[in-house]
Amino acid sequence: MIERTDFSNNVAFDAKGLDELKRASRQGSQSSPDALKAAASQFEALFVGMMLKSMRQAGGQEGMLDNEQSRMFTSMLDQQLSQKIASRGIGLADAMYRQLSNNAMASAMSAVQNSDDPIPLGGLGGLDQYVQQQKNAIRAYQTAESTGVNGGGTSAHVVQVFKDKLGQEAELASQSTGIPAKFMLGQAALESGWGKREIKALDGSTSHNVFGIKATSGWKGRTVDATTTEYVNGVALQKVEKFKAYDSYADAFKDYAKLINDNPRYQNVLQNGGDAAKFANELQKAGYATDPHYAEKLTKIIRHSLNT
Repeated sequence: MIERTDFSNNVAFDAKGLDELKRASRQGSQSSPDALKAAASQFEALFVGMMLKSMRQAGGQEGMLDNEQSRMFTSMLDQQLSQKIASRGIGLADAMYRQLSNNAMASAMSAVQNSDDPIPLGGLGGLDQYVQQQKNAIRAYQTAESTGVNGGGTSAHVVQVFKDKLGQEAELASQSTGIPAKFMLGQAALESGWGKREIKALDGSTSHNVFGIKATSGWKGRTVDATTTEYVNGVALQKVEKFKAYDSYADAFKDYAKLINDNPRYQNVLQNGGDAAKFANELQKAGYATDPHYAEKLTKIIRHSLNT
């Protein structure tokens, strides 16, 4: 008896769920149409989620209750809303299902079911190719979201405001580390979402911590609890961590410079401070962040957004 998998309650934008679709397609021909419908529904959810995010950005979320936690829960709400809306359907999933069903579906499903490769590629059509395309779209969307490039997040005006705000502090930190100021500005932009996602206290005051530096046992200053995304074995998890709180952005850059200078694991970062890609890659190798795409995102910000 073929066990059918229910994908109706999967969280939207769940790339892991796409592999479940492929496994479901291997169980037999009776489950193949269900897997295809679920894949189309996931894509519809992704599309709806993008629309919701764009509408929130257009309307603005500034207010007394706006903080890191409220934005995180709003994002989670939008993900589930998009899944619910897609489960009822706006017509996109049905249209994609009809198109894919007529696009050599039988041969594609046979190739998926008979392949030993857990993610078979090689130009297959139908469900297999569609699932891989959706995974690529999700990764591209998540990268755009984190770097702030979607929704006009890195417009020339936003970049200039950020540089005016922190440029002097970055120049001073550059003198003590030898790292170009724009490299540090790029990292501050990535960590804080160009200043839009600064870590804040419960009363709404900023921690000035634009580098996402966590508070260790040796830290004697103020701290702020905030929700952060950590990657464990490639899986993104939401965690509440303690972060350092500074009295000013100047103090944040000074502490960042001290961390890079004094911690032996960042020695290669200092030695590769002349090249954006090498700087970013060495930061990731040293374990500054758990995001597997951290170096790629940082390099793009330095080379494209700050290359003026």
